[in-house]
Amino acid sequence: MSTPTYLIGVDTGGTYTDCAVIEAQGHRVLARAKAITTKGDLAIGVTEALNLAVAQLPQGLSPQDIGLVSVSTTLATNAVVEGHGSPVAVVLVGFDDRMVERTGIAQAFPGLPVIRIDGGHDHNGEVVRALDLQALQQALDTIAPAVDAFAVASTFAVRNAAHEQAVREHIVAATGKPVTVSSELSSNLDAPRRALTAALNARLIGRVSMLIDAVHRAMAQWQIHCPLMIVKGDGTLALAETVALKPIETVLSGPAASLVGAQWLSGLRSFILSDMGGTTTDLGILQDGRPRVSEQGAEVGGWRTMVRAIDVRTIGLGGDSEIHIGANGRLAVGPQRIVPVALLGSLYPELLDLLEADIADVDGGSALHGRFVLLPFGARTGAATAELSPREREMLALVGERPQSLRKLARSFGAQRTVLSLKRKGLVQIGGLTPSDAAHVLGLQHNWSTPAAMLAAHLGCRLREMKLPTPERVQQFARDVWSETVRLSARAILDTAVGEHLQEDKLVQAVCAGDGMLGLARISITPTIPVVAVGGPVGVYYGEVGRRLGCQIVFPEFGDVANAIGAATGVVARTVSVHVAGDGSGLFVLHSPVGTRQFSDPAQAIEAAMGLARQAATDAVLEMGAVNPEVRIVLRKQLLPNATGDAGLLEAVIRAEAIGRPNTAT
Repeated sequence: MSTPTYLIGVDTGGTYTDCAVIEAQGHRVLARAKAITTKGDLAIGVTEALNLAVAQLPQGLSPQDIGLVSVSTTLATNAVVEGHGSPVAVVLVGFDDRMVERTGIAQAFPGLPVIRIDGGHDHNGEVVRALDLQALQQALDTIAPAVDAFAVASTFAVRNAAHEQAVREHIVAATGKPVTVSSELSSNLDAPRRALTAALNARLIGRVSMLIDAVHRAMAQWQIHCPLMIVKGDGTLALAETVALKPIETVLSGPAASLVGAQWLSGLRSFILSDMGGTTTDLGILQDGRPRVSEQGAEVGGWRTMVRAIDVRTIGLGGDSEIHIGANGRLAVGPQRIVPVALLGSLYPELLDLLEADIADVDGGSALHGRFVLLPFGARTGAATAELSPREREMLALVGERPQSLRKLARSFGAQRTVLSLKRKGLVQIGGLTPSDAAHVLGLQHNWSTPAAMLAAHLGCRLREMKLPTPERVQQFARDVWSETVRLSARAILDTAVGEHLQEDKLVQAVCAGDGMLGLARISITPTIPVVAVGGPVGVYYGEVGRRLGCQIVFPEFGDVANAIGAATGVVARTVSVHVAGDGSGLFVLHSPVGTRQFSDPAQAIEAAMGLARQAATDAVLEMGAVNPEVRIVLRKQLLPNATGDAGLLEAVIRAEAIGRPNTAT
C-alpha cells in the first residue's frame, strides 16, 4: 500500500474505555487515551476517550484520515453473566417436550415466552411436518407487543434452514422486530443448544446496538467517515452492521482483542496472556502465532453457547475487586467489582468528609464503614423498570449521581439486601476498598486520590483488627491486600500453564505466596513460555508475580491499551462447514445452509461441497467488510469399514476458512 493506513481501536471495559490510534504500515502507536466507562450512557465515555486520543494526533494528521474504527467490548459477556438483556420470545419449530427441556431456556430465563409450532426437518433435510404459520400468527397476536426481539430454532435447520427462514420472514412482516435464527449462529446439529444460543443472542441485540450507536455518534462529532467494525469472540472482526444482529458473537470480545493486541505489541508467537483490568483477569495461550480456540463454543455465566470463541479463562480478579474481611481477619479479593474509594475521592471531593465521618463513628455497623452507593457513571436518574419490586423502586429513587454513605442510606438488613439487588441488576454501583486503594496507600499507584485510599485502608484495618490502627499497621494491612492479589494472580498463571485448576496444596501455596521454601526444601513451579502482562494494573502486581514464579514477565509498551490495539489490528475471518453424507447404497447427499443436493458420484459431491464452502466463506467475509480474502480448505473423510475409495464414503466434512484485511477506504 503506497499511503499509510491509520486505524482507531476502542475498548469498553468495566472501569475504563480505552482508545488507541495506530499506523498500520509503520507498526506504530500514535496516540492512546483512557476515560471512565459510563454505563449509564456509553457515548459519554466513548466520546471522551476518542476526544483525548484525537487531540494527540501528530501534526498534519486529521481525524478524516482515519481508515477504520474497531471496537472490542465486554457488554455481551457481562450481560450474559449478570442475566441482563431485552425481553424476547423464542419460536421452536418441531421440538418435542424433551428437546424443549434440554434447551435450558426455562432455567436460564424464567418466564420467557416460548412458542412451539409444527414443522422441522430430518437429518437428511427432508420436511417432517408442514410448517404451521397460522399457529405462529396466533401466538404473535398475544406475545409480540411485550417483547423486543425473537429467536427461532428448528430441528435440523443446519441441514435445511427453510423453515427458520420462513418463520423469520413472517415475524418481520407481522411485527417489524429483529429475529435471530439459530442456523446463522452455528452449523452444529444440537438443536436445543442452538435454541439457547439464539435466545441469548436476541436478548443482547439492544445492548450492542446501543454501543454501536454511541461509537457512531462519537465518530460523527469528528467527521470520521470510515467503516466501523466489532471484535468477535474468536478475535476476528466484522462490520458493526452485521454484528448488530449477531451480538452473541461478541462474547469474550475483550479477551480476544487482548490476545491480538498482546501479540502485535510483544512480537512473540508463543506466550501466556494475562490481561488484568478493573473487574477481571483474562488468561489465554498463544501458540505458534495462533490463539487456542474452543470449537465447542464459549462458556459464559454457566451457559455454553455454540459460538466459536477463543479458549480463555476469566476470573473475578482485578484492580477494582471487592475486599472482604472474614473471620479471624482473613482477606478475600473479589470476585465482585466495586468502585475504588480512591476513584470516588478523585471525582467527588466531599467523599473525604464522608470517610472522616465513618472513622469518627465507633458504634456498630463497622462492616458498612467506607462503603458508598451511587448511580452508574453517566446515569442521571435511576432506570426503573417493571421488573423492580416496590421496595426496589423506593430505594432506587433515593440514590443519586454522587456517593452516599451506605450505612446511612440502608440502615436495616432488608434495605441492604435491596441495594445489593439493585447492584446485581446494574442500576446502582457500590464504592469500597479495593486492591487499587491498597496500591495507592503503598505508593504503587498514583492516578486517583491517595488521601481517600488512606482513610479507606484505615477503616479496613480497624475492622480486621477490631481496634484503632496505627499508621504502621495500616501500611501492613495494605501490603497484605496487595500480596493476596499477587498470590491469586500467580495461581491463575499456574492454572493456565498446567491446563487445569491446581489443588490448593502446600507446594502450590508456598510458591504462590512467595515463600519458596517448605521445611528444608526449596519449591519452584515455573511456566516454560513467557507471560505477557497487559492491562492497566499489571505494573503494580506482576513484577512480584514473576519473582514468585521465576518466570519471564513481558510488559509491552502501550500494554495498558492492548485491547484497543487488538481491536484496531484484527482481521476479518469466517469458517463455513459443508457436509456430504453417504449411506452405502451409492447415494451421496450434500448438506449446506442453503439446502441439500443428491449425487451418485462421491467425487462430484465433494467437489460441489468444496466450491459451495469456498463461495460461502468468501461471501461472508466480504459482507463483514474484508477485501481480497484468502481461502483455506480442509477436507476430512470417514469411509465405511474395509472401503478403499470414495465409493465407500460415509461422511465428508469440508471446512473453508476465509481471511481478509478490513476495507480501510474512507
